Amino acid sequence: MHRIELLGAPMDVASRQDTVTLIGERIQSHTFTQHVVVNVAKLVHMQNDPTLAESVGSCDIINIDGTGVVWGARFLGHDVPERVAGIDLFYSLLEMSSEKGFPVYFLGARAPVVSKAVLRLKSRFPKLNVAGWHHGYFWEDEQSVVDDIRRSGARLLFVAITSPHKENFIHRWREQLNVDFVMGVGGTFDVVAGKVQRAPIWMQRAGLEWLFRLLQEPRRMWRRYLVTNSVFAWQLLVEKFRTGFKPGSAHHAQQSNQSRE
Repeated sequence: MHRIELLGAPMDVASRQDTVTLIGERIQSHTFTQHVVVNVAKLVHMQNDPTLAESVGSCDIINIDGTGVVWGARFLGHDVPERVAGIDLFYSLLEMSSEKGFPVYFLGARAPVVSKAVLRLKSRFPKLNVAGWHHGYFWEDEQSVVDDIRRSGARLLFVAITSPHKENFIHRWREQLNVDFVMGVGGTFDVVAGKVQRAPIWMQRAGLEWLFRLLQEPRRMWRRYLVTNSVFAWQLLVEKFRTGFKPGSAHHAQQSNQSRE
């Protein structure tokens, strides 16, 4: 795993399996790990939201979730083997936690949604140790929720709240959560609970997962996808012209030598 910079944002190049292995090792050693995924919308918003940019940049692992970011990175000369979709990593980490006995905590979504998601996850992973869960509408008393997480004994915390709220919440409270690993998972609980469908495999592989979600929630998602995708495409072209269309130039100019063990 190595870190690159794309349009001023840091992100780590790794496969899903490499990411799971690294996270497992860090949890075993009680090394706190804050994880985040970056997609096109988040990457664009980071450039105009310094608080979000700081929250993302401070994370220990920054995976690329979004085919658009993978294609954009490759367009600028980076060698990115695959996307690490947040929901796929989520399931892989729950499987690992079930096998190793790591307690987990689920935070986010509406109360009926997170409750149903927990039931389904317990059915899918019978040995999973669920330390607790709480809905995502707690902003008038964040401290009490943080206290509940800390007392639960959870080793992993999954936060299913929209950006930038989840990134900023994790960044704000990371020292008090008393967990070894925390990850923002966006709308994952909605998918697990069956409230929202995930795109068919062929659309995922074709990089059209965003279109499937747009068709499901056009009023809420049109701006996120259509506007931010256009902005991202323009920024990529500007960056490509800036580097002179030299193959691999961005890769060599921006890639960090820092390794993730």
